[in-house]
Amino acid sequence: MHKAQIGVYGLGTMGSALALNLAEQGISVAVTNREADWIAPFVDAAGPLADHLLPAPDLTSFIALLARPRAVLFMIPAGAPMDAMIAQTRGLLEPGDMIIDAGNADFRDTIRRSADLAADGLEYVGMGVSGGEQGARHGPSMMVGASAAGWARLKPMTEAIAARFEGDPCVARVGPDGAGHFVKTVHNGIEYADMQMIAEVYGLLRDGAGWDAGRIGAQFGAWNNGPLASFLTEATSAVLGAIDPDTGVPVVDVIVDAAGQKGTGRWTVIEALKLGQSASTIEAAVGARAWSAGQDVRGAAAQVLVGPKAGNMAAPDPDTMAQALLAGRILAHAQGFDILRAASDDFDWSLDLARIAEIWRAGCIIRSALLDDLAAALAAGPHMGRLILSPTISDLLNANVAALRQVVGGAMQAGLAVPSLAASLGWFDTIRQARGTANLIQGQRDYFGAHGFARIDRPGRFHGNWP
Repeated sequence: MHKAQIGVYGLGTMGSALALNLAEQGISVAVTNREADWIAPFVDAAGPLADHLLPAPDLTSFIALLARPRAVLFMIPAGAPMDAMIAQTRGLLEPGDMIIDAGNADFRDTIRRSADLAADGLEYVGMGVSGGEQGARHGPSMMVGASAAGWARLKPMTEAIAARFEGDPCVARVGPDGAGHFVKTVHNGIEYADMQMIAEVYGLLRDGAGWDAGRIGAQFGAWNNGPLASFLTEATSAVLGAIDPDTGVPVVDVIVDAAGQKGTGRWTVIEALKLGQSASTIEAAVGARAWSAGQDVRGAAAQVLVGPKAGNMAAPDPDTMAQALLAGRILAHAQGFDILRAASDDFDWSLDLARIAEIWRAGCIIRSALLDDLAAALAAGPHMGRLILSPTISDLLNANVAALRQVVGGAMQAGLAVPSLAASLGWFDTIRQARGTANLIQGQRDYFGAHGFARIDRPGRFHGNWP
């Protein structure tokens, strides 16, 4: 009987798209799903690609369809559902087989599972997949955490289905065990920040300048032909330009002002804090989504808390807005790569930051023209490993941060919220000052807790003779 080269369990949006992508490359794929009644309609809808699909009604028969050594890709909810699936599956596998978790998993779970399954001779791969449904179907960006041997097995298949940037497959083994899922988590954190800053600029144009959605969408469309070119800029233009057929007004104007989240943004902030890194721009974006859910509180606060009248912001210059958004975007990426660098050191992953920037240039949600500059700067080896100290990136910041300062200052005077843009500017101003204010904090800590402090003029630990 013909055997499949890989199996895909989970025929939701992403799993079904990946299965069809694999089949389109001539790879034979066993497929199944917890709800068995999904399987036949999926195969029927695959058309000619069904010739490369081997459907199975249950887990046992699904595993039996796989060629040895087996490779099983799960696209199911993270956390407890994945642990339950591993418990059901491991007894059906044998040494040399591979389990691929392609969901948005907590990288610490991936490290734990990898060590646990290695005791049975099983390879556990944590693979971050970005690009949404269309990316999964036609070419995602993939960040793989696996052993060198596991990657050697996966590389041909993943390169066949990956997005390409000027012919280069946007997939790489970024490190062992949890490295792939960690890199995907930080990718999503940067995505949160990018989306929030775009939304803040939209808010300034809408509430500060009085522009309608169509005009703002057209402006984002124009920006997409320059340094702000990105998937999210393009998507923003499309969303703002769409008209609701039921009401005849822009679709965005009938959408409830409350954004959901699935946790990866929070994970990025939590891990950044554990690593002693600043993720202030990302944290502000995560906080803004949380605040958006509190519509009752915001509605009540609007009745009792006083601010400047709407529309008090001076008419914005589109070039200034574009420069401000570019500066914020650079700073959000810089924070993300600082987190990756710190994690690489902490977990001994040896992450290739330049290669990560390269595989984000196509297929993924944060793909943008900016990543070309970031990849080149990282490949050149920025001073102290920090993007903001790379000559190319520092020049870009110095050319655009004045606009960010102007936009944030104007927004604050007008009482318009720009939490992520303001956080990025705050981080920039903190990092560029050789002398900050932590000396006072050290004095305060010694005053109330006798923690001691270091002096600038001689070594050792000292205490103040406080009144």
